[in-house]
Amino acid sequence: MADIKVYGAPWCPDCKRSKKFLAEHRVPYDWIDIDQDPDGLKLVEQLQQGGHTIPTILFPDGSYLLEPADDELARKLGLRLEASRPFYDLAVVGGGPAGLTAAIYAAREGIDTIVIDKAGLGGQAGVTERIDNYPGFPEGIGGAELAERFVAQCRRYGVELLSAVQVESVAQEAADAVLRLSTGQELCAHAVLLATGSSYRRLGVPGEDDLIGAGVHFCATCDGPFYKGAEELLVIGGGNSGLEEGLFLSRFAKRIRIVEFMPELKASKLLQDKVLNHPQFTVHTNTQIVELQGKNRLQAVLARDRATGEEYTWHPAGAFVFVGLQPNTTFIGNTVELDQWGFVVTNTRFQTSLPQLFCAGDVRQGSTKQLGAAVGEGVAALLSIREYLKQHHHIPEKNVNE
Repeated sequence: MADIKVYGAPWCPDCKRSKKFLAEHRVPYDWIDIDQDPDGLKLVEQLQQGGHTIPTILFPDGSYLLEPADDELARKLGLRLEASRPFYDLAVVGGGPAGLTAAIYAAREGIDTIVIDKAGLGGQAGVTERIDNYPGFPEGIGGAELAERFVAQCRRYGVELLSAVQVESVAQEAADAVLRLSTGQELCAHAVLLATGSSYRRLGVPGEDDLIGAGVHFCATCDGPFYKGAEELLVIGGGNSGLEEGLFLSRFAKRIRIVEFMPELKASKLLQDKVLNHPQFTVHTNTQIVELQGKNRLQAVLARDRATGEEYTWHPAGAFVFVGLQPNTTFIGNTVELDQWGFVVTNTRFQTSLPQLFCAGDVRQGSTKQLGAAVGEGVAALLSIREYLKQHHHIPEKNVNE
């Protein structure tokens, strides 16, 4: 049992937001649905003297927060939200594998570095149940554990780390860059590395927005355990992510139904073989999700065979969506050149159209969206940043032999 308990209901938007925040920061918690748990509802009423404000988040010391904003929850968890000073050699926007790797290499070069992430440090790797293709771990490694190792190595070299802080804009100021943060703070840096990664794309079908967190999910590691003992779960997407997460979900549900829009699955042959030979799986290809139905909770999924027109109605306990990625570039605006899909355009030295801004990882045009590649891009981008700082700001290399 987790020490933190979140009392709420699936239809509550603020409950979804707080659960997402805790999951992104890899903070374990127990979820109590007060619509289904009379004792949970009674406790909420006792704490609030008859009130019903949710989420009610109860902590091990007996204290609790009612409907907290993310910054309030962050401070309660002891997260650092303010930079220690206004200027750095390098500001890394995004604390996934690319950003954290670049920060480690920067610190070893004596480059004064801060990492800022709007969510939890570790990126998508941190909420991936298991990673089996990262070199050096022949038995695989949990995503959360690998992310914590990245973070620990950054701290070892004195990298300043901020999480739960959004960079709202990046602008050029003479030869430097100015970052405006959601906390109201402004930072300046000689160079900026954009490593904000990408987010899971949505289906865009009727009912999806209303049911996110109430039966519709984008992270099996975060929400799969809530479906222990379920008869059936639906996974939408037949790529590597969909099949990997489906295999993870098979630990909790008796049946997993995979739905792929294209005529064939897109995942690697190894994953396809695992799923197609697994007795718990049913696979539908060339099938389109038409609508997600339910009031306050997912109740039905409507689908259509694209070849025959045959229509299906399924009643899974939950649906997990893995239909591709979209770049996290909204905050950049017109600051740098983006391609037609919103990915950042760079030259061969990972430099954007603005000289002091560099880019690495999943958010960069042409990136492979693979963990190992993101780490490599973080290193390569930092080496280019080092040369830029030497040429334009006369920051010398420092020998670090640890």
